[in-house]
Amino acid sequence: MTTLIAEDLLLLLLDDDLGTTTSSYIDTVLGGAVLMDLALGGAVTVEPKTRAWRSAKVRPEPDTTPEDPLLRAALATVAEKERSAQDLVGRLGKGIKVELADRLVGRRILDRQDDKVLGLFPRTRWPAVDSSHEEEVRRALSAALIEGREPDERTGALVALLKSVDRAHKTVPREGLSSGEVRKRAKRISEGAWAAKAVKDAIEGATAAILAATTAATAGATAAGS
Repeated sequence: MTTLIAEDLLLLLLDDDLGTTTSSYIDTVLGGAVLMDLALGGAVTVEPKTRAWRSAKVRPEPDTTPEDPLLRAALATVAEKERSAQDLVGRLGKGIKVELADRLVGRRILDRQDDKVLGLFPRTRWPAVDSSHEEEVRRALSAALIEGREPDERTGALVALLKSVDRAHKTVPREGLSSGEVRKRAKRISEGAWAAKAVKDAIEGATAAILAATTAATAGATAAGS
């Protein structure tokens, strides 16, 4: 089954039974995943950072048109004007969870359930219907994170995304390893030499942007509550 990295990431972050996610930064990390999908498809170039304070810039590649309609729309956003990776992960991720989840409903991987909390507040959940694809993704992640196998670009990108929101150690059975050990392995994979330079630049730019965006959001929430 052909899925986007963003779709696989959503499956990993959703609770299979409840159909909800506890991640506070779901839109941001899914936006980073879409950016990686574009980069792995050769549709965008992410420039390496030249200064510590400067976010990586993202540029569309000429004469590229992704087949997937979601990625075509994302590329159109990239092409509007030069933007930083940090800006784009927010723009590309805004509201995309529902679109990705409903695509997976159409493939009979998830089920959409609309109800109300306490009979008042509307809520949408996407519990799993068929977990076979998600289990395959988790096996690939376990092979890299637990068994120490070299990941392909897609699996390595997923590890980097999960690491950016500190979820790698919660996504696979640890097989006796501590959370800290799995975190360290996720860090090594994220920094490894398994990807071509263009893809590596995109992964570094996207994950740095996710980290910056989530850190800013956390700081803002802390300041508001103080």
